[in-house]
Amino acid sequence: MDFDLWWLLPIPAVFFALGWIAARIDIKHLLRESRALPLSYFRGLNFLLNEQPDKAIESFIEVVKVDPQTIDLHFALGSLFRRQGEIDRAIRMHQNLLDRADLPADKREAATFELAQDFHRAGLLDRAEELFAKLEGSTFEHPSLGFLLSIYEQEKDWPKAISVTRRMEAIAKQPYFKEIAHYDCELAQAALLKNDFDAANGHIDAALAEYKACARATMLLGDLHAQKGAHEDAIVAWQRIETQNPAFLSLVAERLADAYRKTGQTAQGLRVLKSYQEHSPSLDILNTVFALALAEEGPAAAGALIKDELARNPTLLGLDRLLEAQLLAAPAERRHDLELVKQLVGQHIKRLGMYKCEHCGFRAKQYYWRCPGCGKWETYSPRRTEMPDGYA
Repeated sequence: MDFDLWWLLPIPAVFFALGWIAARIDIKHLLRESRALPLSYFRGLNFLLNEQPDKAIESFIEVVKVDPQTIDLHFALGSLFRRQGEIDRAIRMHQNLLDRADLPADKREAATFELAQDFHRAGLLDRAEELFAKLEGSTFEHPSLGFLLSIYEQEKDWPKAISVTRRMEAIAKQPYFKEIAHYDCELAQAALLKNDFDAANGHIDAALAEYKACARATMLLGDLHAQKGAHEDAIVAWQRIETQNPAFLSLVAERLADAYRKTGQTAQGLRVLKSYQEHSPSLDILNTVFALALAEEGPAAAGALIKDELARNPTLLGLDRLLEAQLLAAPAERRHDLELVKQLVGQHIKRLGMYKCEHCGFRAKQYYWRCPGCGKWETYSPRRTEMPDGYA
């Protein structure tokens, strides 16, 4: 049976004609919509493209006056106000949206989230918290929890911070064990200040259960024993840090030295700290070892120890300690020159010896568990660096 294919030839032309008609309809629709938009709308867009947000805001305000139904433009204006620091105007814009009875449910959630951000930016944390909490179960729940967490961290409300973080874990399917452990450590530290040893011990156990390698929790456990007068138990706790993260031994070097002194084991403490300096060298351990060697073995032995350390790890702090040992052993006629050199080195050391955040690069003289610059937890290296500002 013959099959004629000639009748298939017009099909491409038919599809082309239908596509052309559809395109014409879309173009006409776009033209009608564009003619309906006020000229101020396009002026505002032009100002935005030219990075002139102030003029863009004024143009968009004219559009809103002409057509109050432009909901999306209200959102855009509110965000612009907040970015420009005009928080009062942003609050009014988003509050006006929420006051509209005809606002769709999804837009109402978006307006609530925007208004909560306005309050947060304005420092009205209680009002921001109330609105963020209302967004539970909405599409804005996860970002709202992030804002709530920042509020609770700022207010040091650690139980609420733990609760919110666990909800974030469930939603994002992402572990936050390190953050939760630090919240427990904050609670333990507060309990230690009140001499509430049972509560402190409970929070320390919770932190270690959440994050076994939490050196901060182990440090606090040692502090708890030391505060109770159990210095040998404190030594055992602090030495456990070596198996968790040896870098953090620098933060407990002075505490270990003090505990060894109080238990009459200064020589043993010196041997332990020397081994730490050999395997995990740091400026703080070196400083502590030098002080112990000076007290236990005298200036000559302390000076020899520093010379060996300078050969392995040359540092200005090491040089300063060497000069100190030489000053103690030097005859009177040489002390003046040594004191001048030591003063010069000491002036440079004051500007160095900084802790640096590995996330944002923020530098500080003291160690922070939570970076003041970026707000991240445990991003500071526990080893101080003598690298001056402006160098990697």
